[in-house]
Amino acid sequence: MPRVIPSPRPARRPARRTAAVLAGLALAAAGLAAFPTGALAAGTTTAAATGSGTPVRVNQLGYLPDGPKRATVVSSATAPLAWQLRNAAGATVASGTTTVHGADAASGDATHLVDFSAYTGTGTGFTLVVDGQASYPFDISAALYDGLRADSMSFFYQQRSGIAIDAALAGSAYARPAGHLGVAPNKGDTSVPCQAGVCDYSLDVRGGWYDAGDQGKYVVNGGIATWELVNSFERAHRAGTDAGQGDSTLRVPERGNGTPDVLDEARWELDFLMRMQVPDGKPMAGMAFHKVHDAQWTGLPTRPDQDSQQRELHKPSTAATLNLAATAAQCARVYAPYDSAFAARCLDSARRAWTAAKANPNVLAPATDSTGGGAYDDTQVGDEFYWAAAELYATTGESQYRDAVTSSPYHAGAAGGFYWGDTATLGRITLATVPGVGLAADDLARIRASLTTAADGYLATMSGQGYAVPIPADGYVWGSNSSVADNAMVIAVAYELTGQQRYRAGALESLDYLLGRNALNQSYVTGYGEHASENEHHRFWAHENDASLPHPPAGSIAGGPNSGLQDPVAAAQLTGCAPAKCYVDDIGSYSTNEVAINWNAPLAWLAAFAADRPAGTQPVTPKAVVAPAAVTVPEGSSATVAVHLSAQPAQNVTVTVARASGDTDLTVAGGSTLVFTPANWSTAQQVTVAAAQDADTTAGTASFAVTGTGVDGTSFTATEADDDTPPAASCSVGYRVDSSWANGFTATVTVKNTGPGPVTGWTLAWAFAGDQRIGNAWNATVTQTGAAVTARDAGWNGTLAPGASASFGFQAAYSGGNTAPTQFTVNGAACA
Repeated sequence: MPRVIPSPRPARRPARRTAAVLAGLALAAAGLAAFPTGALAAGTTTAAATGSGTPVRVNQLGYLPDGPKRATVVSSATAPLAWQLRNAAGATVASGTTTVHGADAASGDATHLVDFSAYTGTGTGFTLVVDGQASYPFDISAALYDGLRADSMSFFYQQRSGIAIDAALAGSAYARPAGHLGVAPNKGDTSVPCQAGVCDYSLDVRGGWYDAGDQGKYVVNGGIATWELVNSFERAHRAGTDAGQGDSTLRVPERGNGTPDVLDEARWELDFLMRMQVPDGKPMAGMAFHKVHDAQWTGLPTRPDQDSQQRELHKPSTAATLNLAATAAQCARVYAPYDSAFAARCLDSARRAWTAAKANPNVLAPATDSTGGGAYDDTQVGDEFYWAAAELYATTGESQYRDAVTSSPYHAGAAGGFYWGDTATLGRITLATVPGVGLAADDLARIRASLTTAADGYLATMSGQGYAVPIPADGYVWGSNSSVADNAMVIAVAYELTGQQRYRAGALESLDYLLGRNALNQSYVTGYGEHASENEHHRFWAHENDASLPHPPAGSIAGGPNSGLQDPVAAAQLTGCAPAKCYVDDIGSYSTNEVAINWNAPLAWLAAFAADRPAGTQPVTPKAVVAPAAVTVPEGSSATVAVHLSAQPAQNVTVTVARASGDTDLTVAGGSTLVFTPANWSTAQQVTVAAAQDADTTAGTASFAVTGTGVDGTSFTATEADDDTPPAASCSVGYRVDSSWANGFTATVTVKNTGPGPVTGWTLAWAFAGDQRIGNAWNATVTQTGAAVTARDAGWNGTLAPGASASFGFQAAYSGGNTAPTQFTVNGAACA
C-alpha cells in the first residue's frame, strides 16, 4: 500500500490519499472490510492509545556497554525519584535519582528521565526500577544488535518476488513457492502488459521485492530502499567494520559466493529495477516504468503464488527513471570489486536513464493512479536529479555530472530529512562520504557542514522531549518510524564525518525509541522486546487474519504512530489519541501498522551501525535467544518457542533445553538438543513444551534453562492452562460483548474479588467454545493458544481489595459462532 510521508520541507508536502482510495484499500482487505468505524464508542481509548504495562520505558532489547543508557519514566511527581538498576539476580548494580522533565508534547505524558550510562557492565535480564515500578527486562552487551542486523535484512529475502522462499533460510512457517512467475494461477511477472494507452508490448519484470503489505513493486520505493542497503555496506567498508556484513553473514541463498551478502540481497532488487527500463527502440527508451502491480487491490490474505490477478505496467515517470539512474550508478561503484560485468551493466543502465530523464524532465506519476497499488506521486523531481547526478559524479568523476550537481539549487540549500519523495539528502551523503569525490575543498566542507547542522537540529529536537525522538510533535504521520530511522541515519553520518560521540549517542537513542522507549512502551520491531508488535498489515504474514499463516518474521518494523487515523481500525480505536500514541498492533490498521521495504531499510542500516565492531573484536561467546520468553501450554497439549543465537559462533555449538524448576507436568517434548553451526546460527529452531493431562486443578508454571558450551545461556517460562474444574474461589467474572460485526467483536471482561482478603496479582483463564481469535487487548496482557486464553493484570490493576474489581477489553475475530465463555479461573481457582 502507499505510504504518505510529508517532506521535511512543508512546501513539498505531497497530497494525502483521498477518501476513495482509503475506502478501496479497506475493501481489499477481505475479512477486515466489514469492521465498522463505530465499533467502539467515540472517545474510547485502548492500551494502544494510552500505553501499557510499566511506566518505566526502556529499550526492551537493551543497551551497548559503551553507549548511552537512558530511560523515560511516566510520573507526575514534581520531585526527583530514586532509581535502581538491578541485574538478573535482583541485586542493585547502579542507582541514582531521576531528572524531572515534565510534559512531553507529542504524548501528553508527564515524564522523568533516567541516565545510567555510567554503568558499563554486561549481562542479561537487567531491570530498571523507579519508585517501586520495574521496567521490562533488557540486556547490556556488545553483541546486542547482531541478531537484529541479520533479522532486519532477512525481511528483504522474505519479501522477494520470483523465487521460492527456503525453509532452511527463513524457517518452515515462512517457506512458500515463488510468486509472480507466470505459473498458474499467476499471470505475471515474466510478461507483463502495460495499462491501456501506455505501451503496446509486454515486459519481463520478474524479481525484486514486494513493496510492503501488498504485492506491488514500485521503482521509487525500491530505489531508496536499495540505496540504503548498499550505502550501509559502503559506510561499514569505510569504517573497517564490513566483516559483519560480508559473505555468509545473512540467510540468503547466494551466501558463499564471494560477494558480501548485503550486496547479494540488494542485487535482487537492482536486477528488477533495470528490467523496468524501457527497451531501446521503444518510445521513451531509457525511462523506467513507475510501478507494476495487480489491476485491483489484492485481497487479504493472499500468498503471492496464489494471486490470480492481471499484473500491469504503469506509465514511465521521471522520478522512477532518476531512482534507477542513482541506484545503478551506486551499484557500478560498489559492486566493481566483486562482479565487474554486473557493475558495467549497472553503469550503462544509469547513463541511459540519466539521458532519458534529461530528455523527459517532467513526466510525473499522477496522484489518481491508485487502483490496485499506491500512486507514489511526486510533483517535484529536482531532488531526484540532484541525487542521480551526485551518484554518477561520485562513480565516474565526469564533468557533465559535476556540473549538474553544482548547478542544482539543492546543492546550495540546507540538508534535511529524506524519504522516497525527497531524496536530495542522499546525494549530499554520497558527496560528503565517498572518497575521491572531486568537489572543491570549500564546497565539500560546506556539504559536510550542512549534514552536521541537520544532525544538530535532530539532537536539539530529541533533547526537548520526554522520549528523545528525532521528529517533532507534529511529525507522527504515516510511516513515522521510518522518519525516525532516516533522521537517525543523518545523525550517524554526522558521527562518521566528525567522530563526535554525541552523534553516535543520538543515533543509538533513536533505536531506543523504536525498541520500546516510547509513549506506548511498545517495541515496533517484531521479535525484539517483551512487548513487541506482531500483527503488522501484510498479505501473507497474516496470522491475526488466518491462524494457519505466520506473524511477520522477527526484525520487521511497523509504520508507527500516525495521527491521521487513516484506516477503519485506527479510526475506531484511537479517537482522541495524542500523536505519539496513535498506533494499534492490528493487521487492519494499515495506516499505523504496515511494513515496507523503505522502512526496514533504515532499520537495517541502523542495526548494522549499532553492531559495528572492528575486525577481530567480535565476541567469541554468542547468546542463546528465545522467542517468546513466556508461553502458555494447554493441558494435554503443547506449544513451541523458537531458539537462535545472537552472533556467529567460531564452530558448531550444541544447545540443550531442560526444565530448571517449577511444575513437573511441563516437559520438553521436542528440541531438547539443538546444534547451531557458523552457517545457521541465526536460523530459528523449534523447542516443543508439553503439559501433561492430569486431574489436578493447578495452572503450574515452570522455568526452562537454555544452555550450552560456548554459549551464554538464557531461560524462558511456560505456564499450564489447566482444563480441570478447580475448587470454588472467592471471585466472580463478568463477560460482555460491547459491539460485534460480521466477523469480529469487542468485549469487556470484569474480574471481582468477592473474598474477605485482598488479591495481589491476578491471572484469569478461560477457553472459547468456537474459533474466536483475540487480536489485541487493553488493560491486561492477554495471550491465546488454540482456544485457551490467559489474561494477566497490567501491574497497576493487579491488587484487588475485597469487593473491588478490574476490567479489561479486547478485540477478536471469528468465523463461526460467537458463544460467550461461561467457565473462568482466577489464579487457578474457579470463579462464579
